Amino acid sequence: MPHDAPAERFDLERFLPYRLDSLADRISQALARLYETRHDLSVAQWRVLAWLHHREQLTAKQIREATRMDKARVSRAVQALEDRGLIHRRAAREDQRRHELRLSEAGHALLAALVPEARAWEAELVAPLSIAEYRQLFELMDRLEGQLARLES
Repeated sequence: MPHDAPAERFDLERFLPYRLDSLADRISQALARLYETRHDLSVAQWRVLAWLHHREQLTAKQIREATRMDKARVSRAVQALEDRGLIHRRAAREDQRRHELRLSEAGHALLAALVPEARAWEAELVAPLSIAEYRQLFELMDRLEGQLARLES
């Protein structure tokens, strides 16, 4: 390629990694306003609560792996949730260095209110999609996640 020739135009709006990251960030920030204003939760705290609601009991390491958040961010979220009485932390029987995390009654009660709000918000977000398009969106994401796993190995 000659030095004075223009480089091929790189259109970020048509570059899937950029678009997905941008969309995910915007969705996360918009949803965060719901649980920050109504329930005084940070994004990290919401993610910890959501995963504990989903799996019942996890270690901080398992939460880090599931959420892809760094160790310090998970640690601060866990401490804040424990301070608010929303989760319980106890040393694992087989390894006292590991701590098992579970929702407390207050955590379950908070999520009993928050999950329907989050689902309603999601329903509003996807309202322009038909049921078939909504299902197809998840199928396409599953396929991309599978391909990414192959590329990462």
